[in-house]
Amino acid sequence: MKKDFLSVRDFTSEEIVNTFDLAAAMKADRAKYGEALKGKTLALIFEKPSLRTRVTFDVGIQQLGGFSITLLPSEINLGKRESVYDVAKNLERMVQGIMIRTFAHQIVLDMAKFASIPVINALTDYSHPCQAMADYFTVREVKGRLKGLKLCYVGDGNNVSHSLMFAGARLGVHVTVACPEGHKPKPHAIEHAREDAKQTGGSIEIVHDPVAGVSGADVVYTDVWASMGQESEAEARKKVFLPFQVNGALMSYAKNDAIFMHCLPAHRGEEVTDEVIDSPNSVVFQEAENRLHVQKAIMYQLMK
Repeated sequence: MKKDFLSVRDFTSEEIVNTFDLAAAMKADRAKYGEALKGKTLALIFEKPSLRTRVTFDVGIQQLGGFSITLLPSEINLGKRESVYDVAKNLERMVQGIMIRTFAHQIVLDMAKFASIPVINALTDYSHPCQAMADYFTVREVKGRLKGLKLCYVGDGNNVSHSLMFAGARLGVHVTVACPEGHKPKPHAIEHAREDAKQTGGSIEIVHDPVAGVSGADVVYTDVWASMGQESEAEARKKVFLPFQVNGALMSYAKNDAIFMHCLPAHRGEEVTDEVIDSPNSVVFQEAENRLHVQKAIMYQLMK
């Protein structure tokens, strides 16, 4: 494993699958790894609020025998109260790992560059690699395989869509992003994912018709229409994204055994309806739980 966990693109298909295998072992036998990181400390830096990230990393490090310290914006104010360099140089002398959830992707890159200890990207405006790892781990758990499956992400071409493309490309998945015009993923993210997909038999497709995107899908995935930091655009975005709502009618175009996924939090009645998110095909809470197991595997590989 590399020193840091910044992007799924940094890892080979084999390394990703090995992480999944370790996560599965940890999920099956928690006690076996109960002292794996005994006495080690993980600093949790939150520039953005969180439920799943906070709980899964906090509980995860404790289940591995370590402990965490949470640092909020008012305590650090990265780049303003204190430079990223100075924060990195302080923390590397006090803790054994840094998890960071922030806005600018460059902050995570700089933290990893300056800190001699492992840095884990727990979300930036550009990517959400831990989420994508938990997502594909869940798909493998439910479907028994990944290679050759079709995953359709419906909605904004945001950080989640980027990481789903990156991980899907590494794992031989056919990833389709169905989004409105003007809301595609970043061009270089599409280019990188397509480049990686050539090596695994996967594919990356961008469409602007949700029905075409979802048709024949094994997995249908969505996210909120306005991400953190885009609250002022929320009302305008509702009008643009309404045709991309994942409801019973749209799900009917996917395979009969298609599963529904969402990184959460969900704005019920907007990007997804209750009939879908609460249906037997929905695995959103299994997906959320698996953040714990996959992140434990990542922490173990980086910090042991």
